[in-house]
This record gives sequence, C-alpha cells and structure tokens, in this order.
Amino acid sequence: MRGTLMLSWILIIFLSLVAVQSQYYSKSRAYHPRPAKVTNLHFFMHEHTGVTAVVLTQANITRNNSSLPFATLVAFNDPLRTGPEPDSEVIGNVQGIGLLSGMNASSTQYIDFGFNTGKFNGSSLSVFSRGEPGLAVVGGRGRFMMAKGVALFNPFLINATTVIMEFNVTVIHH
Repeated sequence: MRGTLMLSWILIIFLSLVAVQSQYYSKSRAYHPRPAKVTNLHFFMHEHTGVTAVVLTQANITRNNSSLPFATLVAFNDPLRTGPEPDSEVIGNVQGIGLLSGMNASSTQYIDFGFNTGKFNGSSLSVFSRGEPGLAVVGGRGRFMMAKGVALFNPFLINATTVIMEFNVTVIHH
C-alpha cells in the first residue's frame, strides 16, 4: 500500500515536470495592434409608439406629477434610416431597452445599432448609457470591433405616436 502511494506521487511529480518542459507553451510574440480608425455616422431612428416601442412594465406610482411613471421599462426595435422622411432608405435597425428611472424622466438605455446594408453590412454598435444628449459607445462587432466613442442625438420630431431621433455617432474602432 505504501509503495503504491509512493509510486503514485513519483508519477505525478514526473508528469508535471514533463508538462512544464514540453513544447505545450509557445513563446510570446510581440503585439502589433491594427491602427485605430475614426468613423463618423449620421442616421435617423424612426420609432412608432405601440408598434416599434412597447412598454413592458411600469410602477404604479408617479413622481412630481410627471406624465411618465417612475420605473417604466420600454423595449424597442426601430428602423434606422438615412433621413427623417418615412420613405428614406432603411440601413439597419436599432434594438434595445430603456428604463425611465430618474426623478426628472431621465433614462438609462442599452441600445444596439445594427447595420444591414452598405459598407457596414453585418456590423453593429453597442451603446449603454444614461439618456443624456451624449450616449457612450461601449463596443461593437463586425467592422466596429473594439469600438468606443459617443453617439450624440437630437430629437427631430416628437408627437403622440412618432419619435424621430437624429444621431451623429463618432466611433474609434479597429
């Protein structure tokens, strides 16, 4: 019994030494990052209340006599277009969720801008930020790999059923 235990320990030690001295580990190579690119994008998000944007849940309280209840969660899937006109070219879509969580109707949003035409076909930008005029670009995929930047938005049209937002996005990516 004692001999078997000793033999087991000797085997374990020798096998670990062989693994350390083998060619399993490769030599380090120098990292040569691709040069960063700066891309400026301009597009419009077309949202239609009840069709492309839906309230998922909301608290049964309101604050400060606001028309928007505190703690409202909204999901949206809106088309991205080249212009503010309803018949302008669709270049992708925007999907995400927004949480109205502030005392002054501010919001926190996760947004994914997906592009399905042109140079950026199959690429997307991810935004996670508070709903201030400048949203933080925190990542991307496809041609926007390792993206960071800012998405500035400007309300173009807001009425009872339609919201059109103009976006100017500056992205640094590889």
